Amino acid sequence: MSTQQNTPASSPSPRLEPVKPSRITLVAALTALEGAALAIGGIYMLVMGLLGDPESPQQAEMGGLTLIALALIPLSAARGLLRRRSWSRGPALITQIIALPVAWTLLRSHGALIPAGIVLAAVTLTALYQLVRPTTVEALGIRRPGTNPEN
Repeated sequence: MSTQQNTPASSPSPRLEPVKPSRITLVAALTALEGAALAIGGIYMLVMGLLGDPESPQQAEMGGLTLIALALIPLSAARGLLRRRSWSRGPALITQIIALPVAWTLLRSHGALIPAGIVLAAVTLTALYQLVRPTTVEALGIRRPGTNPEN
């Protein structure tokens, strides 16, 4: 092997971009999981409202459409997190904050809903912790209040 093949000048230089921290990938995956769960629940409600025998088909259909529309928030936040967009942290935080009372309600219920509450609480608390970490904030390019952008 010649020395010329190993020199940096002969190979194309890769675009130097900061490495995406694994915590951002983790929180994006958790947020996308919550969005997917909302979408699946909405589709289920919509199908059952159309094909099933609910007490109020209109209410089931509207609830399904609402859940599908709400699923767009965490799904778009997850996409923004993967692309390291600073705006995506806000919707992701709001999604986690809204999921906390839902998890609490599931934990206080009976039967099969308790394990669902445990999973939702674990996902939500993990995502919240990762979103508020200073290293995540820095990786997303969010400046802290009172900091000078020239520093």
